[in-house]
Amino acid sequence: MIKNIIINFKKYTFLMNQMIARDFKVKYKRSVLGVLWSLLYPLLMMSVMAIVFSQMFKFSMEGVNYLVYLMSGLVIFNYFSEASNTAMTSIVSNFSLLTKVYIPKYIFPLSKCLFVGINFLLSLIPLLLIILLTHAPISIYYVFLPYAFICLFLFTVGIGFIMSAISVFLRDMFYIYGILLTIWNYFTPVFYDISILPQKLQFLFKFNPLYQYITFVRTILLDAQMPTLQSFIWCGSSALIVCLIGCLVFKSKQDKFIYYV
Repeated sequence: MIKNIIINFKKYTFLMNQMIARDFKVKYKRSVLGVLWSLLYPLLMMSVMAIVFSQMFKFSMEGVNYLVYLMSGLVIFNYFSEASNTAMTSIVSNFSLLTKVYIPKYIFPLSKCLFVGINFLLSLIPLLLIILLTHAPISIYYVFLPYAFICLFLFTVGIGFIMSAISVFLRDMFYIYGILLTIWNYFTPVFYDISILPQKLQFLFKFNPLYQYITFVRTILLDAQMPTLQSFIWCGSSALIVCLIGCLVFKSKQDKFIYYV
């Protein structure tokens, strides 16, 4: 089975590259700044949120580089939000291709996650600039950052598969998921410190995979320390489990897509 997946992936690599290139052209069509928005957007969002929240949460985050704290949370959550949202609509928006030629259906949500992933990598550039300008510590533990990013990608792909499969049968999910993302955003410590919450709520919040990925990254960027073994296990296991569930859900439903799109 794994061998077939690898062969299939290689066979349709060119198509996936074309779909990613198409998404880039569509997104930045008639845009004066073009790809530069991938660098400017997180900086502008961080500036607005820093002005709003820096004083509000300053009392609970003394001695913390709040700009790096905020930026690291923003780039991670924004990737998950945008990638899973676009992956959700990928099957329905490409129904004309599904009805005309055979294309492995998983390519559509996967290509969206990869496309947004390129923007995510670009958004790391302004994060690095913030780190340098604010004199945040830089350590050897930066080599572990790709581990967190890979876990984030696998988790997002899993959610994208699940949402894209559900949305084919339930179009209301396009609207429901936007509300869920807003709730998820507030339940993820992007702009606040989890320590301001009661102990019982802190315990529940730690089951949020996005909290684990963000905390993993912040441990390296802010504390210049190696994340704990428990953190490695939490990030890896949550990513693999959700990705596996997403693959199974998508595979079990994909043959019925043609009757609903």
